Amino acid sequence: MKPLSRDELVYGFTPEPGLVAVEHAPGETADAMTLFLRRDGKLATHQEPFAPFLWLTKAEPLAGFEPAPEIVRLAGDNPFRVLARFPTWAALERALGHLRKVTGRTPSDPGAPYFVLRDPVQQFLLDTGRTSFGDLLLPDLEFLFLDIETDCDPARDFSNPDREEDRILSIALADGRGWTQLLDGRDLDEKALLKKFVELVRQRDPDVVAGHNLFKFDLPYLETRAKRHRVPLALGRDGSRIESFASRFTAAERTVAYSRYHVHGRQVVDTYLLALAYDVSHRALENHTLKTVARHFGVAAPDRTYLDGRRIAAAFRDDHEAFLRYALDDVRETAAIAPILLNAAYAQSLILPLPLETICVRGNAGKIEALLLREYLRARQAVPAPEPPQTFEGGYTDLFFEGLARDVHHCDVRSLYPSILLREGRSPRNDPLGVFLQLLAHLRDFRIDAKKRAQDPTLSPAAAGRWDALQATFKILINSFYGYLGFPQARFNDYELAAGVTEQGREILRGMVAKLRELGAQPIEIDTDGIYFTPPGGLDDAGLARFQKDFRGHLPAGIEVEFDGRYPAMFSYKMKNYALLEDDGTVILKGAALKSRGLEPFQRDFLREWLTLTLHGRAEEIPAMVARRRAEIAARQLPVAAFAKTEMLTDSPATYQRKREAGGKSRQPAYEVALASGREFQAGDAVAYYVTGDKKNVPVHAHAKLAAAFDPAHRDENVPYYLAKLDALAKKLDARSPETPEAQDDQPTLF
Repeated sequence: MKPLSRDELVYGFTPEPGLVAVEHAPGETADAMTLFLRRDGKLATHQEPFAPFLWLTKAEPLAGFEPAPEIVRLAGDNPFRVLARFPTWAALERALGHLRKVTGRTPSDPGAPYFVLRDPVQQFLLDTGRTSFGDLLLPDLEFLFLDIETDCDPARDFSNPDREEDRILSIALADGRGWTQLLDGRDLDEKALLKKFVELVRQRDPDVVAGHNLFKFDLPYLETRAKRHRVPLALGRDGSRIESFASRFTAAERTVAYSRYHVHGRQVVDTYLLALAYDVSHRALENHTLKTVARHFGVAAPDRTYLDGRRIAAAFRDDHEAFLRYALDDVRETAAIAPILLNAAYAQSLILPLPLETICVRGNAGKIEALLLREYLRARQAVPAPEPPQTFEGGYTDLFFEGLARDVHHCDVRSLYPSILLREGRSPRNDPLGVFLQLLAHLRDFRIDAKKRAQDPTLSPAAAGRWDALQATFKILINSFYGYLGFPQARFNDYELAAGVTEQGREILRGMVAKLRELGAQPIEIDTDGIYFTPPGGLDDAGLARFQKDFRGHLPAGIEVEFDGRYPAMFSYKMKNYALLEDDGTVILKGAALKSRGLEPFQRDFLREWLTLTLHGRAEEIPAMVARRRAEIAARQLPVAAFAKTEMLTDSPATYQRKREAGGKSRQPAYEVALASGREFQAGDAVAYYVTGDKKNVPVHAHAKLAAAFDPAHRDENVPYYLAKLDALAKKLDARSPETPEAQDDQPTLF
């Protein structure tokens, strides 16, 4: 078919400069949508008619339904050939009830003869071809960043908003342009504090409200305490209260259950979830706390105030000036990391028919489908049904070496699966318009441009980091086009095409491994589209350039390789888990095993130090380091935080006990500690505990004790238990790891 307009296909077909939010405006006989527009620094609104819709395979199930919908017949052979429009969302909801009764199927049932998008804002954007922001830059938006601090009884580990005494101590606010304000619980009681917060939000009138861990901590806490004081959290631009609903966010292997919040006329963004998404591609964060993320991006102020979490409430009373500095530093860091983490979602907002807050939490399959549906709706073309699930062989992963390697290089096939798709020139069989392939081509071009910009030596580190975040996010989106083909719920899926792509990918990568070996290099690890390897020894810059040229020369047409990393050393721990030494001495840990929450903090510290010494070529210092750390444990010199584990209670202790007595649960240390403490723990509380006793093999649940009850004057941590844990980890980390892949044959693997 004729290529679609690049601009209209990617950026939508109805430009709307300055669109910052869209809200549904229900009516009795007809609905509308309210558009919030920021132009020339001012906010304006206007309304447009909105007729919600659903897709059907045929119109007959709606025969006799009142009010009678407008029926639009769609072209093409795909099964969903009818579009039914309704005057109001309420009428649409009644129609859905009617269809469930008539067909015996819900919209999400496989084989249901109808389907619907349940978000009116997405429907409107899809239908009208609009996208957000237009010519606005991210700094043009009005932001309000917030961070709260809360009280907590010294005998407990964490605050709980349901406990009366765990009040809000402060609310710190910032706009990212220098304005800050701290609402201090010394000056205002909690009710007055909440009222002032609402007043300031309405006064500042932000387009975006953001915070770190906003959805799981700050907003639920504010909401719970506001209900206690009967203070309406009327933060909406129309004076409405905040709304929440249960949601789940998935980033690679991690899934987070949370309460998602919406504020009328504003975008609500949680930078913690954005950090999780960022780390999927970079695997560079030790954890996702505000402090860690700020240090990673280099925006932590040199003189910022740090307080241990268990000392914040005490500092409020005993060192109030430090408390105030800490609270303001938290919100300033949130304001500093937000633009970096938001740049990718912001760029996607220019393309996708979804609001910014949805883009921040929506999976890539849903984003791709939104782009496809937009074009099919515009063309009045019938929409396919998902193919039933099928299994097929996936990508190529392999581990050739475990241990220490020097002078490690990384090469990456530039968008391997998308490149194969573009080379083959194939769209899914149920995409007669060819939208899939055209979108892929345009988005790949965008990613290549962003990556070039990120490597511009004239840019500041912050600017380069923003472009790198963009290219990384779009790399994931582009590579997700392949994943979309094999996604069971995707309407344009095509398992045969997906299987063909992975088969070609495996062949290309096996050929790359063979070529590396032919040229004298030694592969270390291959994962889907990238290879870590050591090149032949003794190459100068000219020799390395010839090596790279020779390697590239064997690749099939349309397949491009980037040599995008060189590291003085790498420690391969196990598949997809490794440590890299950068030129500046920084050690980067990648993979869940090296950052496991199953390890106590002292074990994680030991692991990092062991890897740092190994990578820096100081393995001879490891025995002394091990001895030092053993001595610290034996002499009871470590703080309780070094060996305490923290677990979140998903049930109340009483519910856990009932389940256990009914045979549905084994004994779990956190719950046993909570029950034995005599204190009022609730679901949602975090419990930190350590292990007591004098033998290394003890049932943990019977020897666990609250970390808050730890008495430094009468220490009772289980020294043999913790020494055994350290020794077990040290045994796995054999300091005699080979220096080169060639030496591995006479060395045991780590696991």
